[in-house]
Amino acid sequence: MKVKLSPRLRHVLPWLVSAGLLAYVFGWATDWQRLLAAIEQANGPVFVACASADRLGFFVIWTWLQALAIRRFVVHVPYRSVFAMRGGSELLRAVSNPLSDAAFFLGLIELAGGRAELGGGRAIAVLAASMVPVAMHFVVMLLQMTLALPFIEGGIAGNRDVLTAVGAMWLGVFAVAIALRISRNREKPLPGMAGLQTWLSRFSLRDLKPFFWSFAGLAIFDVVIQWLASRAFGVPIGWGAMAARLPLVYLAFIVPTLGNFGTRELAWAALFSDFGPRDSLLAYAFAVNAIFLILNVALGLVFLRQALDLVSRMRQARRKGEPVPKPLLHDPTDL
Repeated sequence: MKVKLSPRLRHVLPWLVSAGLLAYVFGWATDWQRLLAAIEQANGPVFVACASADRLGFFVIWTWLQALAIRRFVVHVPYRSVFAMRGGSELLRAVSNPLSDAAFFLGLIELAGGRAELGGGRAIAVLAASMVPVAMHFVVMLLQMTLALPFIEGGIAGNRDVLTAVGAMWLGVFAVAIALRISRNREKPLPGMAGLQTWLSRFSLRDLKPFFWSFAGLAIFDVVIQWLASRAFGVPIGWGAMAARLPLVYLAFIVPTLGNFGTRELAWAALFSDFGPRDSLLAYAFAVNAIFLILNVALGLVFLRQALDLVSRMRQARRKGEPVPKPLLHDPTDL
């Protein structure tokens, strides 16, 4: 039996989940005196530097790869304009990841010369290209967890949760691959497979190599910087555990919360419980979120005006029936 949710309930439900989770984490599960005590014991300058480098590194690499995908598969947009769009949308990330991503996506459509309707051809092309970094990030995280699993303290037998997650993710990949193969030999493809096959046919393995290797490098950087940050905070986490479990923290962000507060704390405390007291782990995740919140707001304030100006100029040009203004499509780095 398929349960249908009203449009209003679909919009309200994520916020109800977020409110409940935040109330549980910070009103019930957190001892604030111990959390603040754990923060005071940390090496503040080193921790702040590491956490800031992690957030800014993700911002730069993700934005560059999003721009590369649009330039390679849709239209030759300038890198600096994509950075302006992404930076302006980061102000919304202080509230919600999906809200920020939606604003960035709509900005990309405008930048690519389309209209902000999902049914338009340019919008579909932008969406297809935007999914390339997302898919490559998932592939890299899955390989990262798989390769790191044997090196976690306790071995595979002592880390059933990671083994289960890796097994479930690989099972999903194989199930989709089998469904695609079956669909090719049917007059009527299996549900959802026709669209996926069309999307996959847009990209060759050669096209995907820069995205794969960029995310591989980002994964190494992330593990190293989080390893340093956890030690600066007084909750040292082993290399194997960090590499194998960190992707699970990011997958937990699918649960919608305000600025990831609540989700990160619970995920970090649950996944790294063998490496420190629960209060210290909660404090670490809370401090990381607080730094990310400040940086998101700062990035948004720096780029927001430029992003809004770009959107306004694009719309004015389209209303006049003019092609995309040359200043918007010219980048000093495009020689």
